[in-house]
Amino acid sequence: MSAGGCGPSAYSRMRMRACSGRSEDLAEPGADGGLRAAGVERIASWGHVRGGRRLEEGRAAATTLSVAARRKRARPRAEAAMQRRRRPPPPASQLPEGCGGGGCGRGGGNGSEEVEVQFSAGRLGSAVAVSAAAAVVHSTEEEEERLEREHFWKIINAFRYYGTSMHERVHRTERQFRSLPANQQKLLPQFLLHLDKIRKCIDHNQEILLTIVNDCIHMFENKEYGEDGNGKIMPASTFDMDKLKSTLKQFVRDWSETGKAERDACYQPIIKEILKNFPKERWDPSKVNILVPGAGLGRLAWEIAMLGYACQGNEWSFFMLFSSNFVLNRCSEINKYKLYPWIHQFSNNRRSADQIRPIFFPDVDPHSLPPGSNFSMTAGDFQEIYSECNTWDCIATCFFIDTAHNVIDYIDTIWKILKPGGIWINLGPLLYHFENLANELSIELSYEDIRNVVLQYGFQVEVEKESVLSTYTVNDLSMMKYYYECVLFVVRKPH
Repeated sequence: MSAGGCGPSAYSRMRMRACSGRSEDLAEPGADGGLRAAGVERIASWGHVRGGRRLEEGRAAATTLSVAARRKRARPRAEAAMQRRRRPPPPASQLPEGCGGGGCGRGGGNGSEEVEVQFSAGRLGSAVAVSAAAAVVHSTEEEEERLEREHFWKIINAFRYYGTSMHERVHRTERQFRSLPANQQKLLPQFLLHLDKIRKCIDHNQEILLTIVNDCIHMFENKEYGEDGNGKIMPASTFDMDKLKSTLKQFVRDWSETGKAERDACYQPIIKEILKNFPKERWDPSKVNILVPGAGLGRLAWEIAMLGYACQGNEWSFFMLFSSNFVLNRCSEINKYKLYPWIHQFSNNRRSADQIRPIFFPDVDPHSLPPGSNFSMTAGDFQEIYSECNTWDCIATCFFIDTAHNVIDYIDTIWKILKPGGIWINLGPLLYHFENLANELSIELSYEDIRNVVLQYGFQVEVEKESVLSTYTVNDLSMMKYYYECVLFVVRKPH
């Protein structure tokens, strides 16, 4: 089977999807002892929004998060931030080779360094020259803009609604406890005190979440979503609240000391393969272009950039983008912030204190990238953003390929955009996110089938390990943990 051609992209617009991230609760033991998707949680975390609109219904901006090391200015940080927001994004011709529309900036020079994170909206559509269709196109674009704006504010509303939703959950627990006979309530004198502690944790989490979204309202350099229509906090969907709770656990995985063991299991095998294939004795790391689709909060891509490689992450979720913007832009002091990510888990707690224990972040200074670092993140649909052929030296996917409706589409895109001689490193399970969801295309292939497709495209297998044990946003003190036997492979596109 020959891979598809590399003609001009058929996509003139990039669309972000609302479904991103992965919850630890997405799998449960099946009857055969294996793992399968947990029905309710899976629908909540990955199903389409039945009561609202998905971002992919409209046109999301081709937003770009560019991270460049630059000298600190003498003017105050707040003023500098305003100037950065107002400066238009650089033309593609001025970007480093291989960054495409990613807006990668290069820093350099001596002295104190500051990580500057810029969000910019790229071209929103193709130049349609057919005058007869101009009015229709204009009308369609206005509708897509409206849908995109609605989705943006819908996600911000979810961040703001978190406290109300969680307090309702705790109130329900208290109400049920008080319904017990008095003699049974006396057996648990600390129970209501524990609920009060949870309430304080909820309030703290809400403060952090408000800080995150307050910084995101004007996060895009050349795109504004206007002001919130009514300014009121509206009830958020179960889907969005589950996504938000899952996002809190992403802080554990990517930016806390608690998540180090999980990062070592998932990220280090990928990093070792990068170092093995692009050793600094033979390669100039700054000339090696590495793409990380499904970057989440950006730690894997950041770690690769710390090694000197030119790295770009890609993410499609506003939940993740808002949060990564906060970490990369506002967090420079190690372990300055704390969250309570486990207060949503009322089951499988050995001790009450386990539920309310905090995690601290970031465990490193995200601004500590070396001078000259080339690190960026694009926001949008992986298959639509990346269409330029023979661009990337390496593509690293971690817990990503099972997010596809059709994994062959991902393979096709990776084949096209890899340079001849480039490598694809993959680590993850096959927990297909759209399985069993009505009205959603979902092609669930076994690893054997995927391997055969990869070979038919022409890839050459260089490394293959089928039982790499890993967790995902695991609660290390929980009485229930899910483990994945991941596949790690490295395949090369022939010269």
